[in-house]
Amino acid sequence: AAVVDGLGSADAAVVDGLGSADAAVVDGLGSADAAVVDGPGSADAAVVDGLGSADVAGEHEPSPSGAAGVDERFRLAVLDNLSDGVYFVDRKRRITYWNKGAERLTGFRADEVVGRSCMDAILNHCDAAGTVLCGKHCPLLDTIRDGDVHEAHVFLQHKEGHRRPVSVRAAPLRDEEGRIVGAVEIFNDDSALLDTRRRAEDLERSAMTDALTGLGNRRLGEITLAGWLEQHHRFDWPFGVLFADIDNFKAINDTCGHEVGDDALRIVARTLVHGARQDDRVVRWGGEEFVVLAAAADAAALEPLAERLRVLVEQSKLFANRLHIPLTVSIGVTPAAPGDDADGIMRRADALLYQAKTAGRNRVVLGS
Repeated sequence: AAVVDGLGSADAAVVDGLGSADAAVVDGLGSADAAVVDGPGSADAAVVDGLGSADVAGEHEPSPSGAAGVDERFRLAVLDNLSDGVYFVDRKRRITYWNKGAERLTGFRADEVVGRSCMDAILNHCDAAGTVLCGKHCPLLDTIRDGDVHEAHVFLQHKEGHRRPVSVRAAPLRDEEGRIVGAVEIFNDDSALLDTRRRAEDLERSAMTDALTGLGNRRLGEITLAGWLEQHHRFDWPFGVLFADIDNFKAINDTCGHEVGDDALRIVARTLVHGARQDDRVVRWGGEEFVVLAAAADAAALEPLAERLRVLVEQSKLFANRLHIPLTVSIGVTPAAPGDDADGIMRRADALLYQAKTAGRNRVVLGS
């Protein structure tokens, strides 16, 4: 019996009794078991069961009669009815077989590609960075060179010109003596996987984004703070925390309404983002509180940064019923210190913020 395991589809492809004692072996086609295709039909057959030899590229014409012809037609029918694309190449990477799945996924008919080299500007696989893989990082070429199975997520070039995401798996073809005589590549549409990844990334972003202001939320702030503390402890990398709170926010909400309060939050959020430096991180901590994580900043750099942000918010304009509503923030500022953990540095910044509030609001208080 000749069994082809795991050709990249949900269905197993099983081909029995191809009528020869000779065997061509395909390694690792998506299964822990070797996939063995029996009966290439001659000792010189370098590809799989009548799909051509190492010296001849072309589609095999099934025998018109006899058990071998029937079995071969069955095998070809199995390969052609896989939803995945499957093609074989010889050691020179000339294409010797191209199934119907490959036609559907690429737009190229078998008679357009069989006999040509896969390097002949057919699929032109490239990675997500746009790097063309042919000749350098080609899975087929790597498989022919080292005899291992190689997998990749790439973008093939469709006949109509557009790029299509596919998952590819290349495995070596061996003759009866175990010599590598070519390779097989199986590929399938990766669009669903990409869509799933994008949805997961969108969900992750939304889970860490404040819907009102568009800033990162407290969860993102806590994750970033933990990472920065790790860098601080390992490499003595300086940074600081600016804890800002909108002054008299409850009065704005109660007097002018929640819509104006939302406008106040958005104005402060945008002002802090535009006033912070490129590597700083601004998050909405909760309610009317914002945290600015100031990168590569010691105490001497933190105070002028906080003062700039305070002044920019003070100079912002919030209107309600054509009336100008004063908008200010109080800010507690502290640099990271040896032994700090996330709770400790945030408690210290919160205490400094409270000092700024009790001292009259619209001011910066620095401490360590």
